[in-house]
Amino acid sequence: MFNNKPLLYPQGSPASFALVSGATGGLGRAMAVECASRGWNLFLTDLDPAALSTLAASLRGAYGVKVLQRACDLTEPSARAALFQHVAANGLRFWLLVNVAGLDFEGPFCEQSSRHIRTIIRLNIEGTLDMIHGLLPYRDPTATFRIVNVASLAAFYPMPVKATYAASKRFLLDFSLALREELRDLGATVTVLCPAGMPTTPEMIAAIDRQGLMGQLTTMDTGAVANETLNAALRGSAVVIPGAINRLLRLAGSLAPVSLVVSVIGSRWKAAYGKVKAETVVERI
Repeated sequence: MFNNKPLLYPQGSPASFALVSGATGGLGRAMAVECASRGWNLFLTDLDPAALSTLAASLRGAYGVKVLQRACDLTEPSARAALFQHVAANGLRFWLLVNVAGLDFEGPFCEQSSRHIRTIIRLNIEGTLDMIHGLLPYRDPTATFRIVNVASLAAFYPMPVKATYAASKRFLLDFSLALREELRDLGATVTVLCPAGMPTTPEMIAAIDRQGLMGQLTTMDTGAVANETLNAALRGSAVVIPGAINRLLRLAGSLAPVSLVVSVIGSRWKAAYGKVKAETVVERI
Protein backbone atom coordinates (compact mmCIF):
# COMPACT_ATOMS: atom_id res chain seq x y z
CA MET A 1 0.00 0.00 0.00
CA PHE A 2 2.77 2.41 0.92
CA ASN A 3 5.43 1.45 -1.63
CA ASN A 4 6.02 -0.41 -4.85
CA LYS A 5 8.87 -2.60 -3.62
CA PRO A 6 8.44 -6.16 -2.43
CA LEU A 7 8.61 -6.21 1.37
CA LEU A 8 11.76 -7.98 2.50
CA TYR A 9 11.14 -8.84 6.13
CA PRO A 10 13.89 -10.27 8.35
CA GLN A 11 13.52 -13.81 9.59
CA GLY A 12 12.52 -12.71 13.05
CA SER A 13 9.98 -10.79 15.07
CA PRO A 14 8.11 -8.09 13.07
CA ALA A 15 8.42 -5.93 16.20
CA SER A 16 12.22 -5.71 16.03
CA PHE A 17 14.03 -2.71 14.56
CA ALA A 18 16.73 -1.67 12.13
CA LEU A 19 18.99 0.98 13.72
CA VAL A 20 20.62 3.59 11.50
CA SER A 21 23.24 5.94 12.98
CA GLY A 22 24.05 9.23 11.28
CA ALA A 23 20.49 9.01 9.98
CA THR A 24 20.01 12.65 8.94
CA GLY A 25 23.16 12.81 6.80
CA GLY A 26 23.13 12.07 3.08
CA LEU A 27 23.92 8.36 3.17
CA GLY A 28 22.18 7.82 6.51
CA ARG A 29 18.97 9.33 5.18
CA ALA A 30 19.22 7.16 2.06
CA MET A 31 19.66 4.07 4.23
CA ALA A 32 16.67 5.03 6.37
CA VAL A 33 14.48 5.64 3.32
CA GLU A 34 15.55 2.33 1.76
CA CYS A 35 14.77 0.45 4.98
CA ALA A 36 11.38 2.13 5.36
CA SER A 37 10.49 1.46 1.72
CA ARG A 38 10.98 -2.25 2.44
CA GLY A 39 8.55 -2.10 5.36
CA TRP A 40 11.16 -2.31 8.13
CA ASN A 41 10.64 -0.66 11.52
CA LEU A 42 13.36 1.89 12.27
CA PHE A 43 15.31 3.36 15.16
CA LEU A 44 17.17 6.48 14.05
CA THR A 45 19.93 8.34 15.83
CA ASP A 46 21.99 11.45 15.02
CA LEU A 47 23.01 14.72 16.64
CA ASP A 48 20.07 17.00 15.81
CA PRO A 49 16.76 16.05 17.51
CA ALA A 50 14.73 18.37 15.29
CA ALA A 51 16.14 16.88 12.09
CA LEU A 52 15.53 13.38 13.45
CA SER A 53 11.91 14.18 14.27
CA THR A 54 11.31 15.60 10.81
CA LEU A 55 12.85 12.55 9.11
CA ALA A 56 10.97 10.11 11.34
CA ALA A 57 7.63 11.82 10.67
CA SER A 58 8.19 11.81 6.91
CA LEU A 59 9.07 8.11 6.90
CA ARG A 60 6.02 7.21 8.98
CA GLY A 61 3.77 9.17 6.65
CA ALA A 62 5.29 7.87 3.43
CA TYR A 63 5.73 4.20 4.30
CA GLY A 64 3.53 3.45 7.31
CA VAL A 65 6.35 1.92 9.35
CA LYS A 66 7.14 2.40 13.02
CA VAL A 67 10.00 4.87 13.47
CA LEU A 68 11.64 5.66 16.80
CA GLN A 69 14.35 8.30 17.19
CA ARG A 70 16.80 9.49 19.81
CA ALA A 71 19.46 12.15 19.45
CA CYS A 72 22.96 11.06 20.47
CA ASP A 73 26.47 12.46 20.18
CA LEU A 74 28.33 9.28 19.28
CA THR A 75 31.69 10.87 20.06
CA GLU A 76 30.74 10.93 23.76
CA PRO A 77 30.87 7.68 25.82
CA SER A 78 28.26 8.98 28.26
CA ALA A 79 25.84 9.77 25.43
CA ARG A 80 26.30 6.30 23.96
CA ALA A 81 25.72 4.76 27.39
CA ALA A 82 22.49 6.75 27.76
CA LEU A 83 21.36 5.49 24.35
CA PHE A 84 21.86 1.87 25.41
CA GLN A 85 20.07 2.52 28.71
CA HIS A 86 17.13 3.89 26.71
CA VAL A 87 17.12 0.74 24.57
CA ALA A 88 17.16 -1.50 27.64
CA ALA A 89 14.49 0.46 29.50
CA ASN A 90 12.11 0.20 26.55
CA GLY A 91 12.75 -3.48 25.89
CA LEU A 92 13.78 -2.86 22.28
CA ARG A 93 15.22 -5.56 20.04
CA PHE A 94 17.15 -5.22 16.79
CA TRP A 95 17.91 -7.36 13.77
CA LEU A 96 19.91 -4.79 11.77
CA LEU A 97 22.51 -2.16 12.69
CA VAL A 98 23.73 0.27 10.02
CA ASN A 99 26.70 2.30 11.27
CA VAL A 100 26.78 5.31 8.96
CA ALA A 101 27.94 8.09 11.32
CA GLY A 102 31.40 9.32 10.38
CA LEU A 103 33.29 12.40 9.23
CA ASP A 104 36.57 13.83 8.02
CA PHE A 105 38.37 17.16 8.35
CA GLU A 106 40.23 17.42 5.08
CA GLY A 107 43.81 18.69 5.10
CA PRO A 108 47.42 17.72 5.88
CA PHE A 109 47.92 16.08 9.26
CA CYS A 110 50.30 18.78 10.54
CA GLU A 111 47.63 21.42 9.84
CA GLN A 112 44.89 19.59 11.75
CA SER A 113 43.91 20.62 15.25
CA SER A 114 44.08 18.05 18.03
CA ARG A 115 40.30 18.36 18.36
CA HIS A 116 39.78 17.45 14.72
CA ILE A 117 42.01 14.38 15.00
CA ARG A 118 40.30 13.21 18.19
CA THR A 119 36.85 13.73 16.70
CA ILE A 120 37.65 11.55 13.68
CA ILE A 121 38.92 8.75 15.92
CA ARG A 122 36.09 9.06 18.43
CA LEU A 123 33.33 8.98 15.85
CA ASN A 124 34.69 6.78 13.05
CA ILE A 125 36.27 4.18 15.32
CA GLU A 126 35.15 4.44 18.95
CA GLY A 127 31.56 5.32 18.14
CA THR A 128 31.18 2.50 15.61
CA LEU A 129 32.72 -0.15 17.85
CA ASP A 130 30.71 0.94 20.87
CA MET A 131 27.47 0.86 18.89
CA ILE A 132 28.13 -2.75 17.90
CA HIS A 133 29.28 -3.83 21.36
CA GLY A 134 26.41 -2.04 23.08
CA LEU A 135 23.68 -3.30 20.74
CA LEU A 136 24.67 -6.97 20.49
CA PRO A 137 22.95 -7.85 23.80
CA TYR A 138 19.70 -6.45 22.36
CA ARG A 139 19.66 -8.37 19.08
CA ASP A 140 16.49 -10.20 18.16
CA PRO A 141 17.13 -13.86 19.10
CA THR A 142 14.74 -15.07 16.40
CA ALA A 143 16.57 -13.32 13.54
CA THR A 144 19.94 -13.28 11.86
CA PHE A 145 21.58 -10.16 13.25
CA ARG A 146 22.97 -8.04 10.39
CA ILE A 147 25.66 -5.40 10.89
CA VAL A 148 26.64 -2.90 8.20
CA ASN A 149 29.72 -0.76 8.82
CA VAL A 150 30.40 2.14 6.46
CA ALA A 151 34.08 2.36 5.61
CA SER A 152 35.29 3.88 2.34
CA LEU A 153 37.23 3.14 -0.82
CA ALA A 154 39.92 5.07 1.07
CA ALA A 155 40.20 2.07 3.41
CA PHE A 156 42.28 0.28 0.78
CA TYR A 157 44.94 2.98 0.39
CA PRO A 158 47.09 5.23 2.60
CA MET A 159 45.89 8.71 1.62
CA PRO A 160 47.94 11.88 2.05
CA VAL A 161 45.76 14.90 2.98
CA LYS A 162 43.20 12.44 4.41
CA ALA A 163 45.64 10.34 6.43
CA THR A 164 43.66 9.99 9.68
CA TYR A 165 40.36 9.47 7.89
CA ALA A 166 41.72 6.80 5.54
CA ALA A 167 43.44 5.01 8.43
CA SER A 168 40.23 5.06 10.47
CA LYS A 169 38.37 3.48 7.56
CA ARG A 170 41.11 0.88 7.12
CA PHE A 171 40.61 0.03 10.78
CA LEU A 172 36.88 -0.44 10.19
CA LEU A 173 37.52 -2.67 7.17
CA ASP A 174 39.92 -4.96 9.02
CA PHE A 175 37.81 -4.95 12.17
CA SER A 176 34.64 -5.79 10.25
CA LEU A 177 36.23 -8.76 8.51
CA ALA A 178 37.62 -10.10 11.79
CA LEU A 179 34.36 -9.53 13.68
CA ARG A 180 32.49 -11.30 10.89
CA GLU A 181 34.34 -14.50 11.74
CA GLU A 182 33.87 -14.04 15.49
CA LEU A 183 30.11 -13.59 15.19
CA ARG A 184 29.49 -16.42 12.75
CA ASP A 185 28.57 -18.84 15.54
CA LEU A 186 26.11 -16.30 16.98
CA GLY A 187 24.08 -16.26 13.79
CA ALA A 188 25.25 -12.75 12.89
CA THR A 189 26.79 -11.28 9.75
CA VAL A 190 28.99 -8.22 9.17
CA THR A 191 29.05 -6.36 5.87
CA VAL A 192 31.46 -3.49 5.29
CA LEU A 193 30.58 -0.84 2.72
CA CYS A 194 33.50 0.80 0.88
CA PRO A 195 32.06 3.54 -1.38
CA ALA A 196 33.85 6.26 -3.28
CA GLY A 197 32.57 9.82 -3.20
CA MET A 198 28.86 10.49 -2.82
CA PRO A 199 27.06 13.84 -3.22
CA THR A 200 25.85 13.93 0.39
CA THR A 201 26.61 17.54 1.35
CA PRO A 202 27.63 20.77 -0.42
CA GLU A 203 31.16 20.21 0.91
CA MET A 204 31.28 16.69 -0.52
CA ILE A 205 29.94 17.89 -3.87
CA ALA A 206 32.66 20.56 -3.97
CA ALA A 207 35.30 17.97 -3.08
CA ILE A 208 34.08 15.71 -5.91
CA ASP A 209 34.20 18.64 -8.35
CA ARG A 210 37.80 19.39 -7.32
CA GLN A 211 38.72 15.85 -8.36
CA GLY A 212 37.69 16.59 -11.94
CA LEU A 213 36.72 13.77 -14.30
CA MET A 214 37.86 11.02 -11.95
CA GLY A 215 35.70 12.42 -9.19
CA GLN A 216 32.67 12.42 -11.48
CA LEU A 217 33.31 8.89 -12.74
CA THR A 218 33.65 7.36 -9.27
CA THR A 219 30.71 9.17 -7.66
CA MET A 220 27.65 7.07 -6.78
CA ASP A 221 24.07 8.05 -6.00
CA THR A 222 23.30 7.51 -2.31
CA GLY A 223 20.00 5.77 -2.99
CA ALA A 224 21.65 3.24 -5.29
CA VAL A 225 24.41 2.65 -2.74
CA ALA A 226 21.87 2.10 0.04
CA ASN A 227 19.88 -0.38 -2.06
CA GLU A 228 22.95 -2.36 -3.11
CA THR A 229 24.36 -2.40 0.42
CA LEU A 230 21.20 -3.65 2.12
CA ASN A 231 20.75 -6.36 -0.50
CA ALA A 232 24.33 -7.45 0.12
CA ALA A 233 23.79 -7.44 3.89
CA LEU A 234 20.73 -9.67 3.53
CA ARG A 235 22.88 -12.10 1.52
CA GLY A 236 25.56 -11.99 4.20
CA SER A 237 28.20 -10.51 1.87
CA ALA A 238 31.48 -9.41 3.42
CA VAL A 239 32.52 -6.35 1.38
CA VAL A 240 30.53 -4.03 -0.89
CA ILE A 241 32.29 -1.69 -3.36
CA PRO A 242 29.54 0.05 -5.35
CA GLY A 243 30.29 0.87 -8.99
CA ALA A 244 32.22 -1.05 -11.64
CA ILE A 245 34.83 1.71 -11.99
CA ASN A 246 35.45 1.73 -8.25
CA ARG A 247 35.89 -2.04 -8.22
CA LEU A 248 38.33 -1.71 -11.11
CA LEU A 249 40.28 0.97 -9.25
CA ARG A 250 40.44 -1.28 -6.21
CA LEU A 251 41.80 -4.12 -8.35
CA ALA A 252 44.37 -1.89 -10.06
CA GLY A 253 45.48 -0.46 -6.74
CA SER A 254 46.00 -3.93 -5.31
CA LEU A 255 48.36 -4.81 -8.18
CA ALA A 256 50.53 -1.69 -8.02
CA PRO A 257 53.29 -1.08 -5.44
CA VAL A 258 51.96 0.72 -2.37
CA SER A 259 54.59 3.46 -2.71
CA LEU A 260 53.36 4.24 -6.23
CA VAL A 261 49.70 4.24 -5.17
CA VAL A 262 50.43 6.63 -2.30
CA SER A 263 52.41 8.93 -4.58
CA VAL A 264 49.64 9.11 -7.19
CA ILE A 265 46.89 9.62 -4.61
CA GLY A 266 48.96 12.19 -2.78
CA SER A 267 49.54 14.22 -5.94
CA ARG A 268 45.84 14.30 -6.74
CA TRP A 269 44.68 15.20 -3.24
CA LYS A 270 47.38 17.83 -2.71
CA ALA A 271 46.39 19.53 -5.94
CA ALA A 272 42.70 19.42 -5.02
CA TYR A 273 43.31 20.64 -1.49
CA GLY A 274 45.44 23.50 -2.75
CA LYS A 275 42.28 25.03 -4.22
CA VAL A 276 40.68 25.37 -0.77
CA LYS A 277 43.72 25.60 1.51
CA ALA A 278 42.39 28.64 3.33
CA GLU A 279 39.18 26.83 4.30
CA THR A 280 38.33 24.10 6.80
CA VAL A 281 36.57 21.37 4.88
CA VAL A 282 34.35 19.07 6.89
CA GLU A 283 33.13 15.98 5.10
CA ARG A 284 30.25 14.07 6.62
CA ILE A 285 29.04 10.79 5.21
